[in-house]
Amino acid sequence: MKTSIKETIQHGVDLLKGDDSVDKTYCSQKNLPDHQTAQQAFARAREKVFDVNRWSDVSSLTAGFVLHDAAGHPKPSGRPAVNDFIRLELPGPTPENWVTVTQVVDEERKAGFTARPCADPHENENRTEHFFTDESTSTFRVEWVGNTLTACQIGENERINNQNPEAGGRAVVNTVIATAGWLFYQKIQWKILMDYLLE
Repeated sequence: MKTSIKETIQHGVDLLKGDDSVDKTYCSQKNLPDHQTAQQAFARAREKVFDVNRWSDVSSLTAGFVLHDAAGHPKPSGRPAVNDFIRLELPGPTPENWVTVTQVVDEERKAGFTARPCADPHENENRTEHFFTDESTSTFRVEWVGNTLTACQIGENERINNQNPEAGGRAVVNTVIATAGWLFYQKIQWKILMDYLLE
């Protein structure tokens, strides 16, 4: 069914108000010449998708990622596990953003994890320290099919965290960050990172 201009505008308004959500997916793909080469490339991609702390070194244009254990202590090495935390540091003077790992997949031809926004594990405040609400999820996945590798960042139910008390005084900042992300920054961020996973 075709969406009218009025419905499109209303959807945009609802997104900005935090009353609606959107799904966004960013993927990169790489074709390899044969099975053995694809297998070796997937092994490297699997290692990279779980090496979250290294993501910060990919580009000065991308966010910083710092893995923490379930108690909130920095985890200088190792892969993410369910209930671990990841601190996101966006470029520029923006507040920290936190997610918690909710699922890890490590199969013969598919690997990655899913995380959702959460509170800062070091504070007792009952609020989500992220520009999206805790209903949103972000999945990072690498997959091997035939001689083709695919890396994807899958954002589901992305809703701006600008309603108190969950926003905790960050409503305006969260709206600006999320809107800039949807308009252009996510495409840059996830394109760079997905390409890196397949290098």
